[in-house]
Amino acid sequence: MKSVQPASCPMEALLHVITGPWTIYILWVLSEQGPQRFGATKRLVPGISTRVLTERLRMLEHAGVVWREQAMTIPPAVTYGLTERGAELRGVLDTLGSIARRWEAEGAFDGTARSAE
Repeated sequence: MKSVQPASCPMEALLHVITGPWTIYILWVLSEQGPQRFGATKRLVPGISTRVLTERLRMLEHAGVVWREQAMTIPPAVTYGLTERGAELRGVLDTLGSIARRWEAEGAFDGTARSAE
């Protein structure tokens, strides 16, 4: 039997880009802090490995969400920031952040959530 692929969904493609490991955190840091050098970004995303940060930033750059600028210094100074496309996500990130803080206050993440009824 031939498998049938579902119709293309733009929302699915967008979510695929922004929901990878650490991606929302990286976007939030660049949104809140502005353009950052690689090392500063790594410090602002505690726990992320250099390899994963590099992969995530490359993926976001390829998707047109993040720009990369490299100064030809020794060592090279590489800075990342949000493109116009990335900046469009600011409202979504702010809304998700507000919801997350409210849910956290309600105990949704520690198993003590109160019923909304």
